Amino acid sequence: MRTLLLIGVCVLSVALAAPPQGKGLITNLDNNELCFISMQCKSSCCHRRDGLSLARCAPRAAENEECSPKSLYGTYYRCTCESGLKCDVNFNIGGSITNSNFGICVDPNAKKTSGSLEDSN
Repeated sequence: MRTLLLIGVCVLSVALAAPPQGKGLITNLDNNELCFISMQCKSSCCHRRDGLSLARCAPRAAENEECSPKSLYGTYYRCTCESGLKCDVNFNIGGSITNSNFGICVDPNAKKTSGSLEDSN
């Protein structure tokens, strides 16, 4: 009896220690699947079109696309930027409450070229 119990515990511990396979029901959700908060999505963006729509996982914003800075709510009207990009936004308290602080994804390492020709003359 003890041997069977020991074998059962070993099998259970190996099964629980194995990495998760594919997608889950609550976390690790693919794009277009329903979500409540961004932590559930593979993309880390739980997006809703408006206040009455259902939130769904969506891809993160690419360079020069509209974005939202990180939010306490966990859902976004515009997704956050892809890794390596920064959401260039004029942050204000009112916008953070109403979730309307939108900006543009920019590469923080890109050199600004708008005036470099004039400076060289």
